[in-house]
Amino acid sequence: MSASNTKQFKVVLLGEGCVGKTSLVLRYCQNTFNDHHLSTLQASYQDKKLNIGGQRAHLSIWDTAGQERFHALGPIYYRDSNGAILVYDITDEDSFAKVKNWVRELRKMLGDNIELCIAGNKIDLEKDRKVDKATALQYAQSVGAKHYDTSAKLDKGVSDMMLDLTKRMLAVAATEKPTSNGRSGGRPRPPVVIVDDEPNTNQRSGGCC
Repeated sequence: MSASNTKQFKVVLLGEGCVGKTSLVLRYCQNTFNDHHLSTLQASYQDKKLNIGGQRAHLSIWDTAGQERFHALGPIYYRDSNGAILVYDITDEDSFAKVKNWVRELRKMLGDNIELCIAGNKIDLEKDRKVDKATALQYAQSVGAKHYDTSAKLDKGVSDMMLDLTKRMLAVAATEKPTSNGRSGGRPRPPVVIVDDEPNTNQRSGGCC
């Protein structure tokens, strides 16, 4: 299969700071995990190529900053996206509430022209769970999203989530008129800036997974 048959997809990760977006991306793209807290400044970018049943996909995965001061930049990174992963920390109810805000914004701006996954991250901290799983599943279903339990630290659910999202994007692309390069986001890449902070001695184990 020639490169011209490769579908280009833009995927954006959104969520509050410290929910583990960067850790999920690094686990999926590089199979690495860092126990230190990783803070993304503005956005970072990773590529991933897949072959699913003979269908080739090239993912451009954008990891956005979760800090409040960067929220206004969200539309710059999620516009033209084919898929979005909304990440929350299962031990932080507020981070789940913020996911709902992102979903509303994405549906308002992009309608149904984007496939959504909601990631309940840090399942290695299950004993500290604050977000009811049944509630999260019901919410995801109500907004047309798929929910996944994930842990970058334990490498749980990450590949399954990305595979499912890619299959859904491929299914949508199959119904569209072919283009020369698929539905690429097409926006210039921002600088990749990841800060490897010193671990906080008061932080829970696995706090950035």
